[in-house]
Amino acid sequence: MNTVDFYKQISLLYATLEEFCTPTTCPVMNVGRYEYRWADGITVIEPKMVSAPEYVECLMNWIETQIDNEIIFPKNPGEPFPSNFEDFVKRILRKMFRVYAHIYYSHFIKIVTLNEHAHLNTCFKHFLLFVSEFQLVDKEEMAPIKDLVETVLKP
Repeated sequence: MNTVDFYKQISLLYATLEEFCTPTTCPVMNVGRYEYRWADGITVIEPKMVSAPEYVECLMNWIETQIDNEIIFPKNPGEPFPSNFEDFVKRILRKMFRVYAHIYYSHFIKIVTLNEHAHLNTCFKHFLLFVSEFQLVDKEEMAPIKDLVETVLKP
């Protein structure tokens, strides 16, 4: 399992919520009192407030661009990864965590209604175990759903 697989999983999970996570229902990308502004550091330098669906769309497009960049993610076996590869991965996974957090905070009831909660929980647990094992997402970033994170990671 790697960053590309986590990207595919969160993309599929979020896609099932697109009709429920709208600019009307989620005018701000947030998890409770934690609000996230979008900036990719290239086309959007100054973080700007966007709706949750716009944030997720920008994020998924940005991640896909990173994954398709052969300097960051070499396609051929034996090609070296850049020396700052871990920094790229940390940034991707940190922002990906925000999507999981938003889903749990704002849409978990809908996930249960759609009978997708077992799949969501499995994907999230795998994601959390990976980012925790390799220290790829800071604990501070996990604060909005700290109790859930602790429960999931409890042995």
